[in-house]
Amino acid sequence: MKLVIILFVLLTYISPYAQVSLTADGPGNTYELITSKLAPGYNPIEAPGMTKKDCDNHLNYGKHISEIYDDELAKNVFKFVIHLKEDNDRCKTFDRQRNEIKSYKSSPDNLKATIGETVEYKWKFKLDKNFKPSKNFTHLHQLKSVGETEKAKPIITLTARKGSVDKLELRHSSGKNQNTLKKVDLDLLRGNWVIVTEKVTYGNIGKTSYDINITNVKTGNIILEYQSANLQIWSAGAEFVRPKWGIYRSLKNSSNLRDEEVLFADFSITEN
Repeated sequence: MKLVIILFVLLTYISPYAQVSLTADGPGNTYELITSKLAPGYNPIEAPGMTKKDCDNHLNYGKHISEIYDDELAKNVFKFVIHLKEDNDRCKTFDRQRNEIKSYKSSPDNLKATIGETVEYKWKFKLDKNFKPSKNFTHLHQLKSVGETEKAKPIITLTARKGSVDKLELRHSSGKNQNTLKKVDLDLLRGNWVIVTEKVTYGNIGKTSYDINITNVKTGNIILEYQSANLQIWSAGAEFVRPKWGIYRSLKNSSNLRDEEVLFADFSITEN
């Protein structure tokens, strides 16, 4: 009888979900913390100052992701920094610059989405009140296929873009072309902590779903929401899909840009 009770308790508390959380714990060892969660023993960070090559002009600055205490959230958060003149994209491309974290091929399987799986991504972020995008891309989040037969654009991006009214755009691609699914005024995000919940069932049209919600942390007001069961959320030949967060921006209209800091907090990936 006791054995039956023990088994019942264990089964009751075993979650059907596999969740990984990444939460800032204070200054120091930031890269080690990120690595321990997203790709233990490997390198899930794509940041300036890491290549140790002559083209990397900012080795002396140090780490471009750090941890600071945030009074509004009353906790430690991650600060992502990008410098307009000094930084590039890992000494690979020089018309853009990147400071991102990701899961990738060396990450645990539960951080790599495969066809038929449902994954929930959650995180918080805050743009500076004077944040400046250009009319080209400034990605803050990507869902990117790995292993597809053709070099495809990210499946999903959250992109800040300059216009007569600056916008945050939710963009989708099923291959080479991208379409804007929804956009909201960027002023709804500037200077505010927001929380993003993104839930994806990966597959072809008819066997997929996409749901995203962005909410102001302080007021609870919904800034952006979108749902669809008619998007192509899988690329032909893909092995898996990975999330990316940070700052990835074009320099083609660099006069619109400036040195930038974006705060992130409380990442989680939950695979069902």
